[in-house]
Amino acid sequence: MDNQSREDLLSKIQELEFAAVDLNLFLDNHPTHKQALSDYNKFTEQLMNLKKVYESKYGPLANFGSAPSQYPWKWVEEPWPWEVNFKRD
Repeated sequence: MDNQSREDLLSKIQELEFAAVDLNLFLDNHPTHKQALSDYNKFTEQLMNLKKVYESKYGPLANFGSAPSQYPWKWVEEPWPWEVNFKRD
């Protein structure tokens, strides 16, 4: 995981966020579905871990208290997460 590029980390974060949101919506309508809840928890844990890796290497993914910052204040350093150019296959 430590040898992934910035773009690869962001891409994987986006994939996990999509899966977590999708499962969240499903669970809103099927709250007793054990497999969906298990998958949601698995993806959420992976997502939190991957965000920690990204933020330790490149700085915060979002501002307003969602991640601590190293000195100096990292949020103003470019490129911001949404400005990174992704390689498309």
